Amino acid sequence: MTISTLPAAQPTMANRRLPDPVRAVIFDMDGTLLDTEAEHRRTMAQAAQALGWPFSDEVQLAMVGIHRDANRIMLMERFGADFPLEQFYADADRLFEAALEAAIPMRPGVEPVLDQLAAAGIPMAIATSTEAPYAQRRLEKAGLLDYFDAIVTRNDVDRPKPHPEPYLLAARRLGVAVGDAVAVEDSYAGVRSAAASGMATVMVPNLLPPTQAELDLVAVVLPSLHELAALVLPPPEG
Repeated sequence: MTISTLPAAQPTMANRRLPDPVRAVIFDMDGTLLDTEAEHRRTMAQAAQALGWPFSDEVQLAMVGIHRDANRIMLMERFGADFPLEQFYADADRLFEAALEAAIPMRPGVEPVLDQLAAAGIPMAIATSTEAPYAQRRLEKAGLLDYFDAIVTRNDVDRPKPHPEPYLLAARRLGVAVGDAVAVEDSYAGVRSAAASGMATVMVPNLLPPTQAELDLVAVVLPSLHELAALVLPPPEG
């Protein structure tokens, strides 16, 4: 599976228009809140290199935002049956978790925007392709876990991103209609997932700049999370 062959979401006016008022915000985790995608990329490249299977930039970027099941298929299709898939993931996971032991890096603006949304009484959820309990542990280590009223991980859905199920389930757990919520994503697969749910989608790019396909699906592309609160919260009175 490559980026170009991900199932396409169809743009709708709902995706392009923010609800008024915004009744919930649902965030992707890795790459959107936690600045872990670059570390994933580094440790996977290191593991592959040590096994004698160096990864190109193309391979690494094709894995961004895609759940592991799909990435496993993509790697086997690309490298063949001789690729030591299980050893690669074991080594990459060990390197990645060791890198995160000291601290979980966060994207710029994470804590301010979460504080502002929480102060405004906006319910928040996570929709991630990371499995439990790793997702909860990373959020807890970063000091972010208590901000969220619901967490949807890879274990909670049959059809992960780019399918809309993670966002549909997150909205259901928050008790809000998808048309009243905003999704915040950094990856192509995540944007497709959120947009396919019918949710207004904000993209905050990380490793991958938006292509025209993403621009056609999102309400807005922001340079960082610093601008998100002003976008989704009503202006102050007076």
